[in-house]
Amino acid sequence: MNTLNGALLVVEDIPHILELLEVTLLFKGYPVVTARNGQEALQAIQRELPALVITDILMPKMDGYTLAFNLRCDPRTSHIPIIILSATYVTPEDKDFALSLGAVRFLEKPVDTEEFLLTVAEVLADGSEPVSPPPGERVFLEGYRQRLEVKLHHKNTQIQRTERLLETLAAEQKPAFALLLQEAQLQRGEIQAELDEIYTRLAEPDK
Repeated sequence: MNTLNGALLVVEDIPHILELLEVTLLFKGYPVVTARNGQEALQAIQRELPALVITDILMPKMDGYTLAFNLRCDPRTSHIPIIILSATYVTPEDKDFALSLGAVRFLEKPVDTEEFLLTVAEVLADGSEPVSPPPGERVFLEGYRQRLEVKLHHKNTQIQRTERLLETLAAEQKPAFALLLQEAQLQRGEIQAELDEIYTRLAEPDK
């Protein structure tokens, strides 16, 4: 394995997924640093520049899109390759938006271990590729707003379908779907919170 100039930074808010990714990489001999959201990731990067950032998109406090945008806007971190992982943002438009922010690869969850390790190895072998300038902040916010609005609509539809289904299920079947409903409601809250923040920022006058 080539000598790395820094550790691999894994950013994921779901504990068991974070642990799985960390253990998988450590088993292959990679040095790993972890963070649970974009804010923690930026703090870790202030301490040591990573060789690669592997990040989820949907996270509290700061999500993967915003993290990627911040990394690209900072000359100190603009060269760091980014791999995006997501189970929620998986449409072609979602992927195109991630690539427009400088991500070099996009993998859907659940992550296939062999595909994940192969992608990591390829990105590290490629080294730092030339990075195009990031989009302006307003362009980023408008693109992000569109992605969030689509996801909120889909999540509301999913919640409505699950609520209707719960009314028809037998008692022994309800607990599992009640958990799915609870998870979807939590995700809707996270998406709505992100969207509210974007609306606020877009309403501010240009500087």
